[in-house]
Amino acid sequence: MGMTMTQKILASHAGLPSVAAGQLIKAKLDLVLANDITGPVAINEFEKAGFEDVDRTARIALVMDHFAPNKDIKSAESCKKCRTFSKRFGIENFYDVGEMGIEHALIPEKGLIAPGEAAIGADSHTCTYGALGAFSTGVGSTDMAAAMATGETWFKVPEAIKVNLIGKKQRWVSGKDIILHLIGMIGVDGALYKSLEFSGDGLADLSMADRLTISNMAIEAGAKNGIFAVDDITLRYMQERCDRSFESYEADPGAEYVRIIDLDLSEIPCTVSWPHLPSNTHPATEGGNIEIDQVVIGSCTNGNIEDMAVAAEILRGRHIKSGLRGIVIPATPKIYMQCVDRGYVRIFMDAGCIVSTPTCGPCLGGHMGILAAGERAVSTTNRNFVGRMGHTESEVYLASPAVAAASAITGHISHPGEVVSA
Repeated sequence: MGMTMTQKILASHAGLPSVAAGQLIKAKLDLVLANDITGPVAINEFEKAGFEDVDRTARIALVMDHFAPNKDIKSAESCKKCRTFSKRFGIENFYDVGEMGIEHALIPEKGLIAPGEAAIGADSHTCTYGALGAFSTGVGSTDMAAAMATGETWFKVPEAIKVNLIGKKQRWVSGKDIILHLIGMIGVDGALYKSLEFSGDGLADLSMADRLTISNMAIEAGAKNGIFAVDDITLRYMQERCDRSFESYEADPGAEYVRIIDLDLSEIPCTVSWPHLPSNTHPATEGGNIEIDQVVIGSCTNGNIEDMAVAAEILRGRHIKSGLRGIVIPATPKIYMQCVDRGYVRIFMDAGCIVSTPTCGPCLGGHMGILAAGERAVSTTNRNFVGRMGHTESEVYLASPAVAAASAITGHISHPGEVVSA
């Protein structure tokens, strides 16, 4: 029986000729990742277990992105623990203030993960790197600690769902709309502990930013990982960022899938997830009576330069509605500087927005954009659970940068065509 892309990568890293869904394996890792929230917990477990050194075969990355620059004493102590650990063991890929970006944007940008590689991270959105044709998934901090010491971990090989992409996107539709649409179709548990594998002729119409967004939110459908077939778009992206050799994997013609979904990109509208689940999806055109208090454009899901570009296109020469708060967060220092060089920062600020240093801050209700009771936000982040961005009586509407920017101008959920002529 043939194998899927995910199964081939796991077989290779387990040193096995083949693996099957449900099989328990121990696999070597290429990347082990944590942030300033999960890293300290993993370090505590590492020390409790009596480990005396880290594994030198896997790349270890610690990214201070959630509460850095530190917002309080507790976050300062957390970052200090990661900083001390990194110095002790000579961890090269430690990213602190001045170098840090939002981890799931920074890791691909730095070339720390490549097609065919295997990664785990103590953060659920580690599945982002499947956009590059890698196997990547989130784990707990205890698993992270063991992986830092041994360079490997256990997996149960997942079943797979094939998503066959066809057609081309409509104007203003992006990867965010595609993944929200898919989650709306199958539900937040529609891919529970399964691999979502994306392929088909429609790949040619998806940029790398689109793919990163889609893979990032595979977890919102319950997936173990999301992964894209490697093509010329992938290889061009990697050529600019990675000088080591890597191997890409294709699914076998006889690979077994528990479900095959044909997704016509031309039929997907600009899509918004109403509170309080990513699966509660509606066309953006249905949001005209939903007034909002805040817009956030950024996060690991939508903080890439392409996201900044579309937001700037819509905001250029316009101003956000009076009384509305607009927050723009480029995901890495490099992206921030690109925004400066291209004039986007001036566009955002002239429009009445603030532009923040890279941070996860508002996405998890941490800082830099907390909502009060009764407030509503349109956000390009990835979760809209009760209390996700602040008070339990606040509401979060998930949307693309295009929809978020348009909504900031009108003060209610809006399709971009409402403010920009075709």
